[in-house]
Amino acid sequence: MASIEPKTEQYDTGRAVLLAAVAALGGFLFGFDTAVINGAVSAIRETFGMGAGLTGFVVASALLGCAVGAWLAGKLADRIGRIRVMVLAAVLFSLSAIGSGLSFTPYDLTFWRVVGGLGVGAASVIAPAYIAEIAPASIRGRLGSLQQLAIVSGIFVALLSDYFLATAAGGADQDLWFRLAAWRWMFITLTVPALAYGILALQIPESPRYLMFRGRTEEACSVLSQVLKSGVDDRIREISRTIVQDVRSTVADLRGPFLGLLPIVWVGILLSIFQQFVGINVIFYYSSTLWQQVGFTEADSLIITVLTSVTNIVVTLVAIAVIDKIGRRRLLLVGSAGMFVSLGTLASVFGTAPLVNGQPALSDTAGTIALIAANAFVVFFGISWGPTVWVLLGEMFNNRIRAAALGLAAAAQWISNFVISTTFPVLAGISLGLAYGLYTTFALLSFFFVLIFVQETKGKQLEDMT
Repeated sequence: MASIEPKTEQYDTGRAVLLAAVAALGGFLFGFDTAVINGAVSAIRETFGMGAGLTGFVVASALLGCAVGAWLAGKLADRIGRIRVMVLAAVLFSLSAIGSGLSFTPYDLTFWRVVGGLGVGAASVIAPAYIAEIAPASIRGRLGSLQQLAIVSGIFVALLSDYFLATAAGGADQDLWFRLAAWRWMFITLTVPALAYGILALQIPESPRYLMFRGRTEEACSVLSQVLKSGVDDRIREISRTIVQDVRSTVADLRGPFLGLLPIVWVGILLSIFQQFVGINVIFYYSSTLWQQVGFTEADSLIITVLTSVTNIVVTLVAIAVIDKIGRRRLLLVGSAGMFVSLGTLASVFGTAPLVNGQPALSDTAGTIALIAANAFVVFFGISWGPTVWVLLGEMFNNRIRAAALGLAAAAQWISNFVISTTFPVLAGISLGLAYGLYTTFALLSFFFVLIFVQETKGKQLEDMT
């Protein structure tokens, strides 16, 4: 059966954007939850008297929950639907926010961070999957990029909130309202967007692919009619053609001849690993501590972090504008090259700086170069690997293996994030030059990986993925 050509699609752009934007709110909570720890790290360390190893574990503990949440979300979404999983994620976010803010020890803080991580992991899988299933093929890249825009917006709001709360209290470790320290309010504020996400998720329709999977064809037609102005019957037939395969799908379908998995599954896993191994989340989890470590004040470090997150939002908007024109593969190659140069510059600056009390002391010139390089790194990541990997994971797998493969790839991403986030405090204690040298190496390897193994998916229908 011939597939629908993207060029002939007629669709309601406003409706498509609205549905995608609500689904992507999970990304906002994802960004907020993972970045809010940035402004609280030093205060938490002092409050609980933690060393570098335990600090790294507490910061990264949410990522363990993320890996589990991502792995389970695909299966759960096929059983109870995409919308219910979104609502469940919102509940987990809310519980984590309150529990983290009222924690008494690093251990119960870790527990609540893991609970939030379950929500983050679920949202990280459900949002791109829902958007890919609801979106017209010709604008799927742009709509899929809304997930990354929501993530970086969440990061920005979290860091801005951290700054204002710490400033209002006179420091993150100082009491603010109801005799609770500012760092505790940094976590508690997450309850507001979490509740909004849960309420709004209940206002959007279920995925047409899930509805078809459950035999609810009329409802699926109704949902598609809200987005597509023509070709609804053709799209329903295309989905029906693949639903038979979906019914028979299990995790065992991911098995293949190359190290036990299908080659395309390995491509998804390695895309996820490289996205994290370039060290992007070191910037968003530890940047305020990092800049203080090399001589900036707490207030200046928080401002620098907020400005970096603004840069991330701007370049993500650029990525949304060009991803369906330039294509996924070219963006990744440009990003890898730019990250290699900018990370190499940071490694050189930190590695050659004189040490004062065991830490690199940057001169005014070196500090300026480091700031420019760090923001250049964010620019190249934000315009390429940030949004593009999520878009690819939502669309690169065929319908038979999509849910399981996306869950596995997302789980690999969170485990990789955990490894990088946990090891950074230890590596930084040895040498910042060493830490950034490793991230530079992975940026270089990512370029050749994309060049050799990643195929373009621009403009293809989901039903045509092989």
